[in-house]
Amino acid sequence: MKILVTGGAGYLGSTTAKALEEAGHVPVVLDSLLTGPQAFVRDRIFYEGDIGDRGLVRRIVEEHPDLDVTIHMAARIVVPESVEKPYEYYRDNVAKSLELFDQLEQLGKARIVFSSSGSLYAVKAGPSTGPSTGPSTGPSTGGDQGFEVREDDPLAPTSPYARTKWMIEQALEDMAAATGLRAIMLRYFNPIGSDPDLESGIYAKEPSHVLGQLVMASRGQRDGFTITGTDLPTRDGTGLRDYLHVWDLARAHVRAVERFDDVLAKAGTPSVVINIGRGGGVTVRELVDAFERVTGGRVPTTEAPPRPGDAVGAYANVDRSRELLDWRTELSLDDAIRSALAWAEKRHEVLGYE
Repeated sequence: MKILVTGGAGYLGSTTAKALEEAGHVPVVLDSLLTGPQAFVRDRIFYEGDIGDRGLVRRIVEEHPDLDVTIHMAARIVVPESVEKPYEYYRDNVAKSLELFDQLEQLGKARIVFSSSGSLYAVKAGPSTGPSTGPSTGPSTGGDQGFEVREDDPLAPTSPYARTKWMIEQALEDMAAATGLRAIMLRYFNPIGSDPDLESGIYAKEPSHVLGQLVMASRGQRDGFTITGTDLPTRDGTGLRDYLHVWDLARAHVRAVERFDDVLAKAGTPSVVINIGRGGGVTVRELVDAFERVTGGRVPTTEAPPRPGDAVGAYANVDRSRELLDWRTELSLDDAIRSALAWAEKRHEVLGYE
């Protein structure tokens, strides 16, 4: 199969492109290079440009009439930045996506796999069971059932970034009901780590996500690590996330494109939402414990209030991904931490900066 991957020069997009290649498929990358580095494109078929450029999308389809599916991953993704720059997020994430979808549908390339987000779910006041009694070796569900979210649970995104994802989901659902467009919407939880061969990974010089901050602290690039939010209704007061290895996430996309028609046939609808996560929660303190266990060292920590747009967190119910995609995670939290550390040592060689 030949797959159009928008945002294919990004962290998740480039890893997904590699997973597609390893499964015998041909990715065609469309990326503006606004954030994703050209180095991540490697020797793949590549078009530099905007997803909202209808002429460019038409040219791609004309030059690759055998495109089977589009994986739409191109987006602005930094939550605090979305609070500061909402216009740019709604313009780039929503308005341009609508142009892309309509053009693809008109050109007869109507299968879309969309990168959505677990941050859409309404915050749940899950039970607090007191401080964790020791380091976690993986996702925990004990005492955290109140934080589990299913695809049909209430949505209440708390940031402009998350609201853009919700708007796109609604647009896809409506367009699929009214046209020949068909959509599988994958609600990602928290991908971490790098691809197995360390060819791509987190590229931001100062990543905003938790594991990236921990890696910088362990390498002496920061004085320490700041835990943002310590009085939340979780078992130890810190935010709870469902972390999964980015390679597992990439594999989920392979399943989605390979089983596209069967997935929708089983769902009985022209569009469907599927959670993509490990199926258990890890708090920030537990992630720090796991990181220190993997590295064998200590990370100095300080505490601060939650950042604008931050949510308490949730973890995925993964029944639907197992049923429709026959997919589940295979790599552990420790595997993801090790790969993130290995990428930090390698990325200067790939990107030219630490």
